[in-house]
Amino acid sequence: MELKDQLMQQIDRERLPQHVAIIMDGNGRWAKERGKQRIFGHQSAIQSVREVSEASAEIGVKYLTLYAFSTENWNRPLAEVTGLMTLLSQTIKNEVSTMNKNSIKLNAIGDLKSLPKTNFEQLMQAIEDTSHNTRMTLTLALSYSGRWDLIQASRRMAQDAADGKLKSSDIDDSTISSYLSTAGMPDPELLIRTSGEERISNFLLWQLAYSELYFTPKYWPDFRKADLYEAILNYQHRERRFGKTSEQVAK
Repeated sequence: MELKDQLMQQIDRERLPQHVAIIMDGNGRWAKERGKQRIFGHQSAIQSVREVSEASAEIGVKYLTLYAFSTENWNRPLAEVTGLMTLLSQTIKNEVSTMNKNSIKLNAIGDLKSLPKTNFEQLMQAIEDTSHNTRMTLTLALSYSGRWDLIQASRRMAQDAADGKLKSSDIDDSTISSYLSTAGMPDPELLIRTSGEERISNFLLWQLAYSELYFTPKYWPDFRKADLYEAILNYQHRERRFGKTSEQVAK
């Protein structure tokens, strides 16, 4: 029996995180160590996205959110940004049939209008073409940052307040959550970051308030189903207290 199958059998399906978020890091360094250009690392990462998406759906994860392109990534060299946008276009085009086969619904969050017109239109079409799927929602964070998300939510709340639709006394945690780009989704219970870096890099700042953080030294292009299962098993061995004591949680 393969390691991934052994690990999958150990997972308690009753205690799965509903929502797993991943910072897919290390593509460029992975390519550099192999004497290749950075875009080669991004191209090689597609298999990791495919495997992790399929594995998540297979075991029963309902929401998977991947940090694909941050607002800060626009500052990278033009050749790399252009290559990433081309790769995004190709991947979306090639993977829609696989998502439909696995009943995976595509979603996207971020300043999507800042994407090149062709990318935006292809993305919207893929979201529409997979909208009927119910097994899992795969969300791509594109041109996204946690601060951008909070800013756009604040602006919308301010406008609704000015229009008389929202009173300041009504604003609480759930109100703010409802204005974020992830509205309607549960907050991630588990955040995974690859490549050995141990920070959240402006990702889902509000939503990660009580998430369990899992860091692995493995670069994203090497991340496979077995690695996802190891992260989930690690999560299932943790005690989630949400500010309470162990004794309170046990009651």
